Amino acid sequence: MKILLLLLSPGLIGLLALFLSVVWMLRDQRDRTRPILVIALVVNLFYGFVLNVVMGREDGLVPWKYDHVLARLDEALGVTAAMIAPFLQGGWRFPLLVIYQLMVPTMILWYMVARRRGLGAAVVRAYIVEMVTGPLLYAVVPACGPIYAFRIHWLHPPLVHPDVIRLAGMPNAFPSLHIATATVFLFFANGRLWRAASLAMIAGTALATISTGEHYLIDLVAGVAFGCFAAKAGYLRFKSAGLYLGIALAWSLAVRFQFQLLMDHPGLLRSCAGLTLLAAAVAIGRQWRSEPGKEFQAESQIPLKIQVAEQRVKSIVANG
Repeated sequence: MKILLLLLSPGLIGLLALFLSVVWMLRDQRDRTRPILVIALVVNLFYGFVLNVVMGREDGLVPWKYDHVLARLDEALGVTAAMIAPFLQGGWRFPLLVIYQLMVPTMILWYMVARRRGLGAAVVRAYIVEMVTGPLLYAVVPACGPIYAFRIHWLHPPLVHPDVIRLAGMPNAFPSLHIATATVFLFFANGRLWRAASLAMIAGTALATISTGEHYLIDLVAGVAFGCFAAKAGYLRFKSAGLYLGIALAWSLAVRFQFQLLMDHPGLLRSCAGLTLLAAAVAIGRQWRSEPGKEFQAESQIPLKIQVAEQRVKSIVANG
């Protein structure tokens, strides 16, 4: 099992993906999309290193974590991660672990597909906004996840008091960036096949984050709103992006400063969670109903226009 976990570690997967992408690039050096893939993987490895350094320092600055608060908020929701996780062990654990660890290759795949429709730049913007803003929200509600807070008892955690606890570990729980990224995929999914794949991805990611003990259920709710913000920012729809960033930030501030109010009024908590998910579903539905990539069609048509112009010039010169 230890060997399997080592093989599925993000660092090893990243290096293997980089090696295979270099080999793939060298097989056809005329394909301009292949170097982009290699560059994307190099940037991701560099970002991973920088993130570990930043989050490590953030852990030193905010050693008090809100894991017990998030656990109690899950209880107030009526459905906790601890209720679901035990059913996802055994045979389910391995495929869900693979889904969890393959998020970065999936991000690159989604970019490659979106690039063919002229949405490559929008996807990149969404990724950048998400990866830069996410660690800032982690500092508002620093937490690590059930498996770090409760250790061997994380599948059956004890009843705890909703207090902050001193816990060594990088804040990476609230909101869930895995769910946020899977939500971004939904906004850039075109056609039945890719929309079905994006729905399967977000469902698998939700189960994976719970089965691995990395997240509480409340993390996923805020993560969906945060993913809507990143996708809207990618499309340069700043008003909508600001709205969803406001929702995600409101969750962070409520958990940080008003968690007792949410626990004392579970109906309010559930209503807010339901409205957040409903707002995300409406935004995704509108995106799917609209003509995908309309505002970016000009971007994809520029190379074609250049080719047409060159052909016209050659024709004029040939005809004297």
